[in-house]
Amino acid sequence: MKVGFARVSTQEQDLAAQLSRLNDFGCEKVFQGKQSGASVINEEKLKELVDFIREGDEVIVTRLDRLGRSLKSILEAIESIHNKGACLNIIDGSLNTKNDNPFSTAMINLCGVFAQLERDLIKARTAEGRADAKAKGKHMGRLPALSDKQARELYKDKLNGESISGLAKKYSVSRPTVHRTIERIGTQNNKSKE
Repeated sequence: MKVGFARVSTQEQDLAAQLSRLNDFGCEKVFQGKQSGASVINEEKLKELVDFIREGDEVIVTRLDRLGRSLKSILEAIESIHNKGACLNIIDGSLNTKNDNPFSTAMINLCGVFAQLERDLIKARTAEGRADAKAKGKHMGRLPALSDKQARELYKDKLNGESISGLAKKYSVSRPTVHRTIERIGTQNNKSKE
């Protein structure tokens, strides 16, 4: 039986292209998900796949990195597939572990190394971009719900006796935001007095 495994890393990405290729390749069943290859959810999906397959089955993926994001996780997945008596067929890499020979094994390991390298390079570039943006004074992450001026006004209103619920409505924020703002401005005021 041909069993496919399709994965994308985020909810925004689309599985359609992988599913189409796996269908064209004759997969009778496809395990799929939208999760990081390094996540626990990915491990669970792979376990479902490994639990399902039987001796003589062929597991098909479009690319080797669909199995996981680290060399260790990819090699563990391949070992689990082989332990069940199944083989792995990688469409883009034109590799099939049915051909159990030293060259095929070396190519699988090499592909896993490059998948890990690619992930590490992406992480490094992302970190550099973030550091560069921070150095240029760009705000990283979600914008604050209140400007500094609004936060100081909210704090004064609280000192003047307004309720948390009333402040939340007045400034169109949640009650936890009001609490955090009061705590933050109070801490800033105490530090400036020291």
